[in-house]
Amino acid sequence: MLAVVPPARPRKLAKVPFVELADGRLQGVVSSGSDIERVYVSSVAAGTHAYHCSTNNNRPCGGLRGAPCKHLEALAEEAVLQYGVDRVARYLRVDAGDGVGSGSDLLARMDTRHEPTPAAVVFSRFLRHLAYLELPDSTTALPELHWFPATGAAR
Repeated sequence: MLAVVPPARPRKLAKVPFVELADGRLQGVVSSGSDIERVYVSSVAAGTHAYHCSTNNNRPCGGLRGAPCKHLEALAEEAVLQYGVDRVARYLRVDAGDGVGSGSDLLARMDTRHEPTPAAVVFSRFLRHLAYLELPDSTTALPELHWFPATGAAR
């Protein structure tokens, strides 16, 4: 049986609607602060701490100037809210130690470097996530999610 872990703390989805620890990266979608129709796909690789931020159509973020931009900071903050600081630190292979309580604290402990990564896979996963939110309420199982347990009982 697969246990779904609730968020460590409630999140507001307007700024960072999608955050995940997947594919060896902390990655997600961050809304633009200046254009309501623009989003950024941001990621930090586990272990190497290589980071990247670009629009969903691969235009580089203007805030990448030798250090993580504000989109990456927002992503790290929301990851800590979603998963907890200890889990994010373990996943990214960062020594959290004492005094680390936020995503910004974790980023500050990393020896980061910029390395471009394509945005398409993460953005596609975000769009699929949104598609599930548009489905009408139903108790019928979705074929592509058949591996999720229907109830808490073991089969």
